[in-house]
Amino acid sequence: VSVSRAIKPFAEPGRPPDWFSQKHCASQYSELLETTETPKRKRGEKGEVVETVEDVIVRKLTAERVEELKKIIKETQEKYRQLKKDAELIQAGHMDNRLEELCNEIMMWVIYLF
Repeated sequence: VSVSRAIKPFAEPGRPPDWFSQKHCASQYSELLETTETPKRKRGEKGEVVETVEDVIVRKLTAERVEELKKIIKETQEKYRQLKKDAELIQAGHMDNRLEELCNEIMMWVIYLF
């Protein structure tokens, strides 16, 4: 229960209401355990740290999330550059014929965000 409550604030838009239920979280975790390759145990000296299945899952999910965030950052940077270019064109008077269209587009984004 505590895990499902703790991660609920980080929900992505469009998730079903039961996505963070205790049962669903448990089934997702079980699926992760089943689909993750169990690390091979190594014989070694006492005190040697052996990687667990949980460690493998954390490493895999962290790498996936890092890639997602890199993609989001790249898309955001591209959008920023395009908006900056559009703002410069508007200020220079080169987009006067499209001002109404751009205004409508901005209003749609404002409605979408709120």
